[in-house]
Amino acid sequence: MKVRFIATDGSVREAEATPGETLLDVGQREGQPLEGTCEGQMACATCHVIVEPDDFDRLPPASDDEEDMLDLAYAVTRTSRLSCQIVLSDALDGLTVRLPTGSRNMQGR
Repeated sequence: MKVRFIATDGSVREAEATPGETLLDVGQREGQPLEGTCEGQMACATCHVIVEPDDFDRLPPASDDEEDMLDLAYAVTRTSRLSCQIVLSDALDGLTVRLPTGSRNMQGR
């Protein structure tokens, strides 16, 4: 399956993904600036992405805990999600997400 990341400069990078992976894992493997400081434990918002509106309804709803963490993220929109909470499936093939303008990679990659 494929997912697409749209960088802050508008460039698009398509990545191969395997069902069951999280979007965070795919993004980090592809060198996207998704920190995931808490390693997917939903204790930070450093893996915030903005899901394209056409794809947003294909995702399961965010949990209350995820919504609470998104309150801490920079440049949150109606279609914001934490990439650590998006578990990829065949139903999400072609998912497209934007990186928020305030994202920074503190891992030095």
